[in-house]
Amino acid sequence: MKKLLLQSCCAPCSTHVIDILKSEYQLTIFYYNPNIYPDEEYQKRLSEQKRYANVLGINVIEEKYDEKEFLSFVKGHESDSEGGDRCALCFELRLLKTAKKAKELGFDVFATTLTVGPHKDSDTINKIGLEIAKKIGIEFLDKNFKKQDGYLKSIKLSKQFNLYRQNYCGCRFSIRKDNV
Repeated sequence: MKKLLLQSCCAPCSTHVIDILKSEYQLTIFYYNPNIYPDEEYQKRLSEQKRYANVLGINVIEEKYDEKEFLSFVKGHESDSEGGDRCALCFELRLLKTAKKAKELGFDVFATTLTVGPHKDSDTINKIGLEIAKKIGIEFLDKNFKKQDGYLKSIKLSKQFNLYRQNYCGCRFSIRKDNV
């Protein structure tokens, strides 16, 4: 069975993705999300990811949290609309780190939960993942996890496991006044 490093943005998004992949791959969750703001939100999401992974017996690798890394990577795109170039850069940052970590630790393939989100462009995410995979020399699992009601299934699983569900994507630029 191939070893897969799964970049996860949050526990709710990981639920359905893990459900699909757990019979095909030996999974490890990679929690790398320097975009999340503020620190309290990051810690809450990380805690929920670890709690859910623990229930399933899946290991979690946490990468150091450093919002400055994200802010530097998206510099000049702070005013971009949600879903625009800033988001593509954010996907690139997280997928690049995941690919490098997967290669470093001897994983066969890497993937992301990001494509389960209804407001995330799966084609953009998968294109970035495939380009990075070619550059780093490791396989990327090119999947759109929102297909076949993937997002709805993640909501149901989140409720079943009583997981905290955030009300914004994660970065300081995605917070709307009506969300806080």
